Amino acid sequence: MTLAIVLAAGPSAAGLTTATGEPLADRLAAQLRRAGADEVRFAANLDELTDLIATATAPVLITGTDLVAHTAVLRHLATSPVGPTVALVLGDPPVPGRTAVREERGQVVDAGALDALDGDATGVFGGALRVGVDDLPTLAAAARAAASGMLPVAAPIGPVGDVAPLPTTAGVGGSAAAGAPGPAVDRLFAGLAALGTLIFAQRVRLLVAHRVEDTAGLAAAEAAVTAVDEDRAELRLSVKEKDDFFSTYFVSTWSPYLVRLSARLRLTPTGVTVISVLFALAAAVLFGVGGRPALVGGAVLLYLGFVLDCVDGQLARYTRHFSAWGGWLDTMADRAKEYVVYAGLGFGVSHAGLGNGWALAIAAMTLQTVRHMTDTWYGVLHDEAARRPRAATNASGGIGDRLNAASTRVQADTGSLSYWLKRTVVFPIGERWALIALTVALFNPLVSLIAVLVWGVLAFAYTGALRTLRARWMWVPVLDTVDATLHRDDGPLARWLPVLRPMGPLTLAVIAALGPAVLLVGALLDDAPDQLRWAVPVALLVLLVGGLGAGAAHNGPLDWLVPAALRAAEYLFAIAVGVVGGVPGWLIFGYVFVLTVHHYDLTARLEKRQAAPPLHAATLGWEGRSVLVALAAIAGIAGVGLATLGAYLLVVFVVSVVLAWFVRPARSARASVAPAGVGGAAPR
Repeated sequence: MTLAIVLAAGPSAAGLTTATGEPLADRLAAQLRRAGADEVRFAANLDELTDLIATATAPVLITGTDLVAHTAVLRHLATSPVGPTVALVLGDPPVPGRTAVREERGQVVDAGALDALDGDATGVFGGALRVGVDDLPTLAAAARAAASGMLPVAAPIGPVGDVAPLPTTAGVGGSAAAGAPGPAVDRLFAGLAALGTLIFAQRVRLLVAHRVEDTAGLAAAEAAVTAVDEDRAELRLSVKEKDDFFSTYFVSTWSPYLVRLSARLRLTPTGVTVISVLFALAAAVLFGVGGRPALVGGAVLLYLGFVLDCVDGQLARYTRHFSAWGGWLDTMADRAKEYVVYAGLGFGVSHAGLGNGWALAIAAMTLQTVRHMTDTWYGVLHDEAARRPRAATNASGGIGDRLNAASTRVQADTGSLSYWLKRTVVFPIGERWALIALTVALFNPLVSLIAVLVWGVLAFAYTGALRTLRARWMWVPVLDTVDATLHRDDGPLARWLPVLRPMGPLTLAVIAALGPAVLLVGALLDDAPDQLRWAVPVALLVLLVGGLGAGAAHNGPLDWLVPAALRAAEYLFAIAVGVVGGVPGWLIFGYVFVLTVHHYDLTARLEKRQAAPPLHAATLGWEGRSVLVALAAIAGIAGVGLATLGAYLLVVFVVSVVLAWFVRPARSARASVAPAGVGGAAPR
């Protein structure tokens, strides 16, 4: 049950009434109910709020009594999928007593009085926040501290709730002591931020939200709210504010019409995702069939499939139907669709006698997966750097500092040529699908795959070089803050191997990839690759060098690249074994495809701080799978080995998905109603 609390905002907002004569606090309470709150309570002060928090078992919505906003603003805050704790942040100029905010990458990284932020404020607190269940104890500590005139200690160590006396000249949110004129909701928010809570920022775009202090301000804010069509604004808000070039100009210009139609037809985002998968499958089949009509038809279906791929997310934002299952399915479906299209192109190349299409398809899939692994962990690195004090990121100048500043300037120059070049050169999914559709319709699948590989390699080189420089500047040991063994996808063998600390885990992972790479190149250049079977155990030994870094600290500035390097090592080894063993290209593609599905599943969970897949231990780890593949190749049954292990991993994946998303939630739901009433009936 979602609890909403309307907290007295301060004496200036007390007694304000709307144009209809309704107290502003009462209207806020009604809006909170329409926004999804099951129960709305009023708190006259922070002590009462602390008592209410103690009874909460679900996320809590808190607003002051001085907020004038569309109901959609509160609904977006209540349903925001960006994180468990989210605060409303406005672009209004700060006023005395209000909490100023500095945000980076959508996170509130500092909050307090305007002068305390040294001119780095990017907005002001909007007087409303949603606090996740896990952060409720910290919220209670912040409320107690603010109520007693104490300032929470912002140090990242020590038990949550440590407090220190407020200075006599300034306090949380600009308040000097308890009972000072600063609104209670501001002091509460500043205290929550000072305790190190990860708070995401919810910006207001197209809709209206203002905090008011007097009747004139209230009247102006109400007029601004009335002037905006709420539903039309929500439909426009379903489109990402900053998307890629192709999506912005060739999809989002008309996809909102499909969003509204889908909503009227009561389609769910998951349903739209399934339809987009069917379009991509049909396109892949047509690419494999070949012939100009089939290729053009496949290109059209591919474009429409991408439009629907955008619509599912837009529909989720428009209807506010978010779920962990939907987000996971969307991520997995995106990758599966793209790689199935690569398979269709590869088959089409081979079927038309244009060359070894499967080799190109395998190369495209491997390259794109390794790129995605670096994208994922660089994003986590950036988020972690934003949460840390600037001194901790080694921000002392140099090329990394200049690159970071240049990137910030370009991103701020929305719509400029440099802005679009920066967003396009990295070869995002919209541009990839557009390139495939155009090249296959105008030329053939061979040109399409070559174009994807060339642009992909250039984009990888560009992003890799710049990110390496910026990462060395930030110096944030991301993998040292999590379970590195899980993120590496290590199995029992890697954990058993001794630790070679001096070389570092990244160096060892790169060496691990070099052995399979050399074997693969030799096999491709040799007219009789099966004669290189003796080299398979040698390449395996080099590969296992990567396991010597499993137990070492992953605290280097570039150790975020370790998972991607290990993915590349495993894929290259499997491909090399397949080539040496004379395995058909389609079977090698299928095995690597299953590996990518496993790794995307793992990454999609871990980057959101979720638990590992239920049967993760049964996947054997990258080194365990490689040993089995090598043994099959040495025994002369590489094809049988890849097919058997691939089928096994696919079954494990499917069972894991069923357990994680259906069986376990159902058990939890039954357990939650287990304390039945008299006679075993569940209480109503």
